[in-house]
Amino acid sequence: MRPTKISLVTLYFMALVLTMAHVSLAQNSHLDYLAAHNSVRAQVGVAPLAWNDTVAAYAGNYATKRVGNCELEHSRGPYGENIAEGSGDFTAVEAVQLWVGEKANYDYDSNSCVGDECLHYTQVVWRNSVHLGCARVQCHNGWWFVTCNYDPPGNYEGERPY
Repeated sequence: MRPTKISLVTLYFMALVLTMAHVSLAQNSHLDYLAAHNSVRAQVGVAPLAWNDTVAAYAGNYATKRVGNCELEHSRGPYGENIAEGSGDFTAVEAVQLWVGEKANYDYDSNSCVGDECLHYTQVVWRNSVHLGCARVQCHNGWWFVTCNYDPPGNYEGERPY
């Protein structure tokens, strides 16, 4: 049986949709969160994080609650946390890059932030954190809300991240 033009067009369209779906998820999977975190951790000699479904479920529940109001408000839960929001197609990797961008504000010698915020960066590289769970949701205003949680939490006053 020979395929008709309609069935070929249908197959082409389905392949295109599947390819687009893969691309849209490509920068927001748990592997992307892990790779973005672990490459930075490796730069300072800290062991890689492992994905944890319990921590990810916590992040997902919190992110879902933020859909109606995406203001950056921390959850104050049992885990360390980084949150970010962005417009357009703000990806998980971009959120991690935003937090890691604070590295320039961290002074290792004094173990303090210099001039501006650095605690998002220090949580990313916190040596005692071993589990990661993250979530990304689109808010009613069209912006994206990204949260990553770390277990055990970091950023204890007086302790160095690495």
